[in-house]
Amino acid sequence: MKLGMMRSTFLLLVLAISWQAQAAKPNVVILATGGTIAGSAESQTQAGYTSGQVGVDVLINAVPQIQELADISGEQVANVGSQDMSDAIWLKLAARVNALLAKSDVDGIVITHGTDTLEETSYFLNLVVNSDKPVVMTAAMRPSTALSADGPLNIYNAVAVAADPKAAKRGVLVVANDDIHGARSFTKTSTTDVQTFRSIEYGLVGVSLYGKNRWFRAPFRKHTKASDFSVKGVDKLPRVDVIYITADTSPDLIEAAVGNGAKGIVTAGVGNGNMTGPALAAVKKAIKAGVVVVRSSRVTSGSVGRNVEVNDDEVGTVASAELNPSRARVLLKLALLKTRDPATIQQYFYSH
Repeated sequence: MKLGMMRSTFLLLVLAISWQAQAAKPNVVILATGGTIAGSAESQTQAGYTSGQVGVDVLINAVPQIQELADISGEQVANVGSQDMSDAIWLKLAARVNALLAKSDVDGIVITHGTDTLEETSYFLNLVVNSDKPVVMTAAMRPSTALSADGPLNIYNAVAVAADPKAAKRGVLVVANDDIHGARSFTKTSTTDVQTFRSIEYGLVGVSLYGKNRWFRAPFRKHTKASDFSVKGVDKLPRVDVIYITADTSPDLIEAAVGNGAKGIVTAGVGNGNMTGPALAAVKKAIKAGVVVVRSSRVTSGSVGRNVEVNDDEVGTVASAELNPSRARVLLKLALLKTRDPATIQQYFYSH
């Protein structure tokens, strides 16, 4: 073969490899639900703002660099402040996520959301998404119009995580302020601080620094494809109320929840899930009426142990283990779709 032909062949080979590398970019779908990340204020420096004012196309166009990471498309599932997140939106979101991930040409999903109820939505999806593909949620503490808005970089890093094959099989992940959290382990710790999310009990899953990911661990409870739960065909979730326990809590709060149709109750107890004597008496009455009661704690970290502060075997209550009240409510809603047996539900709390 002549030298000129060899050079031409080599050049074509290089071009073919380059074209294949470009064509191999993963396909990531961004699903927008509103929140502060899509919020707007009258000035760049005011604290007050309105959530859910910016659409998914604006969010995508604000971060053109994400096109270098993946082929991006977007859909608007909802546009609310996450204080208005609802069971109906959860079910709609779960159905859309599962439908998209079932497609061979979708490699990962990013969901933009408000910070206020992000831990509940992410944990809900962690239990009902039926795929090993990456599902990454992100949010922002500052609206899109703010000086030094945190949303654009959070979106960029979230796409980088969703496009990373190493993110697969780790359950639903939450990316914010360079950190990668597991859906079960993080909590919001500040009303205003950009570094509001902390994974206090188990630590971070990883970090994403300008789209460069480092992985530390994988969540060890059942999640996504291994989860025991599904909402396929479900159009309504059972009502579960959270009762915050304080000194001298009135038992009529528990009685009111039962009277208004709650199928389950989560107590945000003091210490290791404890409560006042009158509140415990009301709990016993609720259980006799067929309501499932889970003891959680208002304390930031730690585990609520079975038969520690309350004799759960005798009373019939369920201990929440590491789940805080908001996540315990999510798990109990899904568990009640399958059973009302406290012993079975207790095992769900240990395994999920």
